[in-house]
Amino acid sequence: MSLQPLLDAAAPIPLHAFAAMAGFALGVVQLAAPKGTLSHRVMGWLWVLLLAITAISSFWIHGDSYRLWRDWSPIHLLSILTPIMLVVGVLHARRHRVRAHAITMVSIFIGALVIAGLFTMVPGRVMHTVVFAGR
Repeated sequence: MSLQPLLDAAAPIPLHAFAAMAGFALGVVQLAAPKGTLSHRVMGWLWVLLLAITAISSFWIHGDSYRLWRDWSPIHLLSILTPIMLVVGVLHARRHRVRAHAITMVSIFIGALVIAGLFTMVPGRVMHTVVFAGR
């Protein structure tokens, strides 16, 4: 494993990837930590920021295959959905709809970080090279 391919990638890719990795790590902490505390709220806002950066930065990342419309692939649909759902999740929390907040945020975690993250492991993608270089 080497971070060099990621560090050598075009400008939006490292920002996107590091925000996603930090969001994944913080999301795991958030899922395991006590809920409703000040630290949960502070880390939650940081997580929302990281996911927003991840989603927004993806619009400057384009591949040569799997184009849906112009330079964007089907995964960019998730980049549109994620910020919308982040707002929905925050509104649920602010309105004390705890179950709806939890379902929304866990769904974002699974869809935008776990499932989308697995797609970055496809051969030919930067993260595949980072994880599997030399194997």
